Amino acid sequence: MKLLKTLFAIASLTIGALGFAPAASAQEAPDALVKRISQEVLDAAKSDKDIQGGNQKKVLELVEAKILPHVDFQRMTALAAGRFWREATPEQQKQLTTEFRSLLIYTYSGAISQVRDQKLEFKPLRADASDTEVEVRSQVVQPRGGDPIQLNYRLEKSPSGWKIYDVNVLGAWLVETYKGNFASEISKGGIDGLIKTLSDRNKRLAASAAKSSKS
Repeated sequence: MKLLKTLFAIASLTIGALGFAPAASAQEAPDALVKRISQEVLDAAKSDKDIQGGNQKKVLELVEAKILPHVDFQRMTALAAGRFWREATPEQQKQLTTEFRSLLIYTYSGAISQVRDQKLEFKPLRADASDTEVEVRSQVVQPRGGDPIQLNYRLEKSPSGWKIYDVNVLGAWLVETYKGNFASEISKGGIDGLIKTLSDRNKRLAASAAKSSKS
């Protein structure tokens, strides 16, 4: 579990890194964008004593401010909900997206302070200039000679630039991982039941984050 949290932390730093990109980055190739900015943010996180010390309030503020404009949370939520997304009302879709977004932010933020000496290496982008969806492939190089770990991103081109809508850690796509959990909750309590489950979990995570920030 600790290793998984560390990997999600690295993933979130790369996602969050996009938020530091200047306006011109909308014209930048997706792999170049992720590569250039992620390294800057990884370096910043490693040198920030508050983040290293587990100050969740500061980490949450960083993630909240930097991730949202560059991740397509609605598409991510729709993919995770699968066929049930079409059965949800517009209001349910909105609530579900909001709760899922919060869950991912808390999940990533809770692990960022674990990042130490890991490094990212990127593989050549397999895409044509006309492609509107691409996969940026990378691997996490562990300190002290551990085996490299796969870390890939799916991005789509939007009018405002490239946006991430899925992350692959250890060979498992995030959307697919949540898809089974979503279906299970919906089978028990419908869309509203899933929304309540996510909301309750987010409240617990918020309380935990507030407590850790005060300590």
